[in-house]
Amino acid sequence: MSLRERVARNLRRLRQEKSVSQEELAHRAQVNRNYVGMIEREEYSVSVDLLEKLAAALDVDPMEFFRTDDKE
Repeated sequence: MSLRERVARNLRRLRQEKSVSQEELAHRAQVNRNYVGMIEREEYSVSVDLLEKLAAALDVDPMEFFRTDDKE
């Protein structure tokens, strides 16, 4: 699994676990909602700065975006 795919999957998982829509997450992180969707669909890679914003918006440690699943 590529790092882009891992970040996308973990972003989607964390967002859904927190019951936060893409629109709400985008608002909290002060980015465009479409950009959140594009990250989750692996269309764009994300900067470290944006990872920090997204983590703060979800109230998680940024390292959660790099977490591996035991099934891999």
